[in-house]
Amino acid sequence: MITGPIKSQIDRIWDAFWSGGISNPLEVIEQITYLLFIRRLDDLHTLEENKANRLNQPMARRIFPEGRDSKGRPYEDFRWSRFRHFAAADMFAVVGEHIFPYLRAGLARQPGKGDSTYAQHMKDARFTIPTPALLAKVVDLLDAVPMEDRDTKGDVYEYMLGKIASAGQNGQFRTPRHIIRLMVELTRPQPTDVICDPACGTAGFLVAA
Repeated sequence: MITGPIKSQIDRIWDAFWSGGISNPLEVIEQITYLLFIRRLDDLHTLEENKANRLNQPMARRIFPEGRDSKGRPYEDFRWSRFRHFAAADMFAVVGEHIFPYLRAGLARQPGKGDSTYAQHMKDARFTIPTPALLAKVVDLLDAVPMEDRDTKGDVYEYMLGKIASAGQNGQFRTPRHIIRLMVELTRPQPTDVICDPACGTAGFLVAA
């Protein structure tokens, strides 16, 4: 079970998705999982680099190949440690237009080996984070979460699954802010109107009204 700083970090990531327009908790976990997987790929690549440097030998296994993809983007830019420093718009383009196609196809197929078991799991990988600002914020928050310990990984996912369960049981699926703004604009409340919202939760509708 996670407590303290890590719990607070996961809560902040969760809230960032809700505020950024992703209200489906399963989609939140899906996108977090893909981003953590991309981060893990960079960690594995770094381990191989360090091993090759220590042995003074070429890398035995490259997660990210040398050169560029079909759109001309260097594969080096696909690494978490690199693109997390990009401007939000550039980061959004790299992740959505280059990394996810690479996850679905390039990484899954090794020369002479055909499709791997990995390919079967990643063939439908989709990037649904709607804005560069949200992606940049989530990447910054995820980068601060220590995921090196296997127990931490398990605890984080158990906690996120628990948030889904409690939200469903308690009817706490919050309305995203952009939907709130749309509904308020459509109803056009006036200063003389009386608003009754006895189950207002965090009062998003009341504040927007």
